[in-house]
Amino acid sequence: MILRVSLMDGGAGMMWCSKLASYISLVLFSVLAGASHAQEDGSIVAWGDNSSGQCTVPSPNKGFVAIAAGSAFCLGLKEDGSIVAWGDNSSGQCTVPSPNTGFVAIAAGGAFCLGLKEDGSIVVWGNDYCGQCDVPSPNTGFVAVAAGSAHSLGLIEDGSIVTWGYNYFGQCDVPAPNTNFVDMAGGYYHSLGLKEDGSIVAWGYNYAGQCNVPAPNTHFVNMAGGGEHSLGLKEDGSIVAWGDNSEGQCNVPAPNTGFVNVRSGLDHSLGLKEDGSIVAWGDNSAGQCDIPDSNTVFVNAAGGYYHNLGQVSWIPSPVRASLNSSSLLCPSSSDHIFTADSRDLPLLH
Repeated sequence: MILRVSLMDGGAGMMWCSKLASYISLVLFSVLAGASHAQEDGSIVAWGDNSSGQCTVPSPNKGFVAIAAGSAFCLGLKEDGSIVAWGDNSSGQCTVPSPNTGFVAIAAGGAFCLGLKEDGSIVVWGNDYCGQCDVPSPNTGFVAVAAGSAHSLGLIEDGSIVTWGYNYFGQCDVPAPNTNFVDMAGGYYHSLGLKEDGSIVAWGYNYAGQCNVPAPNTHFVNMAGGGEHSLGLKEDGSIVAWGDNSEGQCNVPAPNTGFVNVRSGLDHSLGLKEDGSIVAWGDNSAGQCDIPDSNTVFVNAAGGYYHNLGQVSWIPSPVRASLNSSSLLCPSSSDHIFTADSRDLPLLH
C-alpha cells in the first residue's frame, strides 16, 4: 500500500495517532453509512472555472486517493503512487517529473506543485521564480507538504516546519519555537501551523487579519489558508474563520456543526461534512460555490483559486480488512502504520 502516516516520537506521535484512529473511525462510519448510494471508486468531481481545463478530469477518473488544486490546475494522487495533473501548464506545473512513482502526498501552489515521496523526500516542479521549487538540504525526513502562492512548506518528522520560496511578507519565517507542529497550511502570502496542543500559529502577510487567530486558540484539529482569510476546524466539528470577509468567505453557513475537514480557495471556503456533503461559501463568480447535485459521496475536498475538487468515496483494501479488527495499533516511535497520508481521508490529525 502506498500511503502511510509517519508518527513523531513521544507525545506528539501518540496524540496524532489517537486523533488518527478516532477520525478514521468517523470517516469510515460516514462512508459506509452511505455505501448504498456512494461509489467507492476514488473518482474526482470538479466544478467552477474551467477556462484552463482545470475541471476536466483526465480519464480514467478512478483510483484517486488524494487531491489538490492550484490557481488554474489540479493534481490527483493515484493508489499506485503516481500523480496525474491537468489544467493550466504554462509553467510546467502539470508536467510531473520522472520517475512518477512512490508519491504519498501532494500540494498545489500558484503555479507549482509539491510531491512527497515515500522515502521522506520532496519533489517540486513548475514556476520557480521565487525559489519555491528549491527544497533546502537535507531533503529528507518530511512527512507532509503544503503550498502558498509562491512559497512552500514541509513538515519534518521531528515536528518542525521548513519553508522556502517567496518571503517578502515573512511567510517563510516560522515563529519560534519551531517545534511540536503536527500540520501546516499555506495561504496566498501567509502560512499556518497546527501545534500538538490544538493551537494554531499564523505568520506572514496580515493586512486583513488573516494571521490573527481568534480566541480561544485551542481545540483546533485542521486548518486552511485562503487569499487573505484563514479557517480552523474545531474538534467539536465547528469552523472558525477570520481575515478578509469581503466576499462572505468568513460567514460559515448554519448549522456550523458536523464538519470533518476545511479547505479554502482564493476568496471562498469549503467545509466537508461527516455525511459526505460539501458546503461552500464566499465568492461564487465562477460557480465555485455551486456544489454538483451528487453532494453526498465525498471524502475529501480541495479549493483552487476559482474552482474546486471533490474526491468520491474510496476505501483502500487495508482499511476494508481493518473493519474486522476491534482496534487500531499505534506505535510509539516513528513507525509507519497502515493507510493514509494527511490529505487522503477527511481528517487525520
